[in-house]
Amino acid sequence: MGNLHAQELASMVGEEVSLRTAVSWHLTSNHFPPVPEIMVEPCIEAIHNAEAGDWDTEISLPEGVGYKGLTVAPTWAMVEQHHLDSFINYED
Repeated sequence: MGNLHAQELASMVGEEVSLRTAVSWHLTSNHFPPVPEIMVEPCIEAIHNAEAGDWDTEISLPEGVGYKGLTVAPTWAMVEQHHLDSFINYED
């Protein structure tokens, strides 16, 4: 699994599944322990920010989730921590 699984899920977006579904599958089946579903929307926001080049933009985290004692995390950290690079379209 791992990166190859993430790449396969990312390749399915738009044609076979929604981005939300692919990210959900990635977070819950490609991580151990699984990342909770509440992180899907912040991860999608991180993907969109990264595609726009906004790597330092802070993303609000769901209640009860923190990053280094904060309630926000920078886009770059979200991408790195959740292994989202396969979902980012770098062509734009």
